[in-house]
Amino acid sequence: MDFSNVLINWYLQNMRNLPWRETTNPYHIWLSEIILQQTRVAQGLPYYYAFLKKFPDVNALANADEEDVLKLWQGLGYYSRARNLHFTAKTIVNDMHGEFPSNYKELLKLKGVGEYTAAAIASFSYNEPVAVLDGNVFRVLSRYFGINLDISQSKSKIEFQKLAQSLLPDNNASEFNQAIMEFGALQCVPKNPNCSSCVFNSSCYALQKNEIDKLPYKSKKIKVTKRFLNYLILEDSNKNIIVEKRVENGIWKNLFQFPLIEEIEEKNSDESMMIIKNFNFKDKRPVDIFVYNEDYIRHKLSHQDLHIRFYKLNYDCELEGAESIEKIKKYPYPIVLHNFIEANFS
Repeated sequence: MDFSNVLINWYLQNMRNLPWRETTNPYHIWLSEIILQQTRVAQGLPYYYAFLKKFPDVNALANADEEDVLKLWQGLGYYSRARNLHFTAKTIVNDMHGEFPSNYKELLKLKGVGEYTAAAIASFSYNEPVAVLDGNVFRVLSRYFGINLDISQSKSKIEFQKLAQSLLPDNNASEFNQAIMEFGALQCVPKNPNCSSCVFNSSCYALQKNEIDKLPYKSKKIKVTKRFLNYLILEDSNKNIIVEKRVENGIWKNLFQFPLIEEIEEKNSDESMMIIKNFNFKDKRPVDIFVYNEDYIRHKLSHQDLHIRFYKLNYDCELEGAESIEKIKKYPYPIVLHNFIEANFS
């Protein structure tokens, strides 16, 4: 069976109608690929449209304030993608006269652009014959060809890249790359794929050997850290609120938050309250404290399991740096804080 031709024929009959497939504009394709890292198409599509509306070209994005970029990104998570997106836009405008690199090797030099993203832009925009390798491609190749190499190992990645490259039609790189990713997204899905309707069901190794659930093989387990976060809503006598910008490296860098007290272990709200009562904001003490949520709000990230409570601290004086609700709503926040603000500050 000619794997590549069968795959492309399947794609032409089954592909989704997605806007970045209707263009070879590298800015549009780069934007879509950055958004779709760690994000499903259904979730990412509204963000793609929103970014193009607000920043229609790389110059508009480069000239934007980072806070505006982060605000528009709010809810997508993995915010380093947005910071890198903005940084790279400025690099392209300031150092490259606003012109995207036109080949894989040069694209790799851009911040936030790894091997997969560079291959995607190079093949989709310029039809350069370089194969993409992402989770979908690993899954399709490992199942069809019966490859049980550990995909978390760099040496395995080299072998998969060689195989993908050998299957790539030199004159049709764009279509093949999109086809194999689409096949993994729609047909050869991680769990319970419908193999009876698959165009490869007569020749797929994993189906013949009953190893669909075993491939691709990945040994690494993600270590998840629990964190216990108490956010303090400091409201002064003018009903203004204190928020601050996170500047340290780690999750949510350059997003805004309420003052935070982090604890090392799980506690009930009364136990945490004992610590919060000793909170001192510039030598000013609150006249009243209460908890919004007795039970933790759970917010799961890829490597962290956050347990969050919100406490209200009322002051009978003005607080230096406090801002109106209308103003603080304009800042970018982690989605869990944004949702809290929307629910509690009308």
